Amino acid sequence: MIGRNGSARRYRVAHRTTYCYSDEVTSSYGRAYLTPREFPGQRLLSHDLSIDPVPSDQSIGSDVYGNTTSYFHVTAEHRTLVVTGESLVEVDRPDRGGTGPELLAWEVARPTGANGPLAVEFALDLRPPEITPEVAAYAAESFTPGRPLLEAVTELNHRIHADFTYKSGSTNVSTKVADVFAARTGVCQDFARIGVACLRSHGLAGRYVSGYLATDPPPGRERMVGADATHAWSAVWVPGTEQDRTGRWIDFDPTNDQFGDERYVTVAWGRDYADVPPLRGIIYTDAKESTITVSVDVSPVEV
Repeated sequence: MIGRNGSARRYRVAHRTTYCYSDEVTSSYGRAYLTPREFPGQRLLSHDLSIDPVPSDQSIGSDVYGNTTSYFHVTAEHRTLVVTGESLVEVDRPDRGGTGPELLAWEVARPTGANGPLAVEFALDLRPPEITPEVAAYAAESFTPGRPLLEAVTELNHRIHADFTYKSGSTNVSTKVADVFAARTGVCQDFARIGVACLRSHGLAGRYVSGYLATDPPPGRERMVGADATHAWSAVWVPGTEQDRTGRWIDFDPTNDQFGDERYVTVAWGRDYADVPPLRGIIYTDAKESTITVSVDVSPVEV
């Protein structure tokens, strides 16, 4: 819900993942990215991660990008594993002043060791490469010489939204950007990765952001618990000013053709989905079949 000052929203987030197996699992190792980040504009007020069966070993740490990552090892035999992250987060409405470097030509926003050493890594292609001639040509239509960065990103965001069709289940986590380009269908993770690849094809720094998007129900309808889902979007790096040379990142969401605002809860960021999956792990079992069910609920809370 919007705070009384109209500038922030507070959310209670519940993210539950249930794994079911057709035979006993004797050992399960997992790593989770379910703890929302803290940074200027977002405050993590509380967080709890529960795992059933209870792990025999569990720890919390930070990865190279500053994301909170939780490790666990379940040694009790089980056919069902439930991992639940519950958080209380407050998100500020972003300042859209429009007087900074984002109004300069996009070429100026290319990071270097002098103006953005921490952003240079995010301008590099992945391995195996994701920047194809088709990606570079597609991005070039928006990034014409001398065009203001924010104007170019706005158009790119709109074009991806218009040119690609959202279709649940049409891709998986191993689908390549080139395959999404060929099929012209995908999900939010794919569109975020396309946005990032387009930025990098022109020497700009782009990062993949994982989190949640609070959705409002249709007029006259109540919110449906569990109707929300994990979400992903892109971010472009903008050089700093003379007063602050660290620069900043601007979130944009090709899936919904909009820029990030106080409805977006950021959990983690990296160079690609593979850096920040909500859950990954290894199990030891003779089970031939398994299912996974994910339920996410983002509930507004009075500030």
